Amino acid sequence: MLKTLGGMVKQNWGFALFVLLMFASRSSIADWYHVPSGSMLPTIEIGDRIFVDKMAYRLELPFTDIEIAKTGHPQRGDIVVIQATAERDRLIKRIIGLPGDQIAMRNNQLVINGTVIQYKADESTIFQEDLFGITHKVQFVNIPNPKSSFTNILIPEGQYFVMGDNRNNSQDSRYFGFVSEQELQGKASHVVLSFDRDNYYLPKMNRKFKKLI
Repeated sequence: MLKTLGGMVKQNWGFALFVLLMFASRSSIADWYHVPSGSMLPTIEIGDRIFVDKMAYRLELPFTDIEIAKTGHPQRGDIVVIQATAERDRLIKRIIGLPGDQIAMRNNQLVINGTVIQYKADESTIFQEDLFGITHKVQFVNIPNPKSSFTNILIPEGQYFVMGDNRNNSQDSRYFGFVSEQELQGKASHVVLSFDRDNYYLPKMNRKFKKLI
């Protein structure tokens, strides 16, 4: 039996090596994320498969959280995949506040370090938000009791404040607090593919390879 098993391993070592390298790459180099909710609408749609650069901020030993090297720093406006400890789930959000920032929100208008963030109407519920030169779309839908205001808070060192672009319908730092740099699993840059669940899960051709930032 051991001889047979050894023969199988010898015959399939190439495939086994490929599988090992694939999972190692997903663990520490690049991955994809399936978007199950609309918390990042209109930027990211339900059904999008997002490419995630796991080396954007650090290089880790495959299959571990051990950092080998620092490769970059999270920036305001980055879309990130988070392994949120408080939520016990993987989430995708946008970095709004950096360590040392003071941040507040007044009737869905952000105030960062005393600067009132500007918004320009795009559609009835969609606006262009200007995060100090990083311009992107946000959405404000009418729901009961949205968390549209909070008083000024100081972001601690090593922590980040994240929000969904679907501002009134996103579980984010307004609810579960700051996220640490260690919880940032990578930076999302493109939509790889997207499938329309309302149309037999056919691919949405207008979403293919769409740039997010």
